[in-house]
Amino acid sequence: MSRHARAPAALKVTIRPAVPADLDALVALEHAAFSTDRAERRAIRHAIRSPSMTLLAALARDGGEDVLVGAATLERRRPSLGARLSSIAVAPARAGHGLGSLLLDAAEADTLGHGRTRLRLEVRADNGAGIRLYERHGYVRTGTKPDYYEDGMEAWCYEKALVPA
Repeated sequence: MSRHARAPAALKVTIRPAVPADLDALVALEHAAFSTDRAERRAIRHAIRSPSMTLLAALARDGGEDVLVGAATLERRRPSLGARLSSIAVAPARAGHGLGSLLLDAAEADTLGHGRTRLRLEVRADNGAGIRLYERHGYVRTGTKPDYYEDGMEAWCYEKALVPA
């Protein structure tokens, strides 16, 4: 799957499945985007290789080369008709350019492409930008998970039924 789109600041972005050569950049993005609850290198490597996961990489052209500016991780379990969006990460320097929306659209397309019709996720209760993103995209809050994150913050659970285009 390859996807080209224009973010608001005329940033040309390609979203594709991550490959092993992306590992160092994905680890660096994880550390730049999150202060806690970071995925470890080993988990990122597993997500790249796993047949039951998709790790999407968002790449922007910068000075003639592709630079990783975002990523989204999806998990699928049998026999479920749903998938779980376990992470969306955007490089802090690229925040506010619509990358979260592009990644979420790509995650939904990937979910449908794997024959799944529901996407669920958890988001920190204090992540206003994330909550607004998911709600703008039609996600419905389904509950909470107390003490979910390593710092004790609760998670808000969201889900969306996906319809093929």
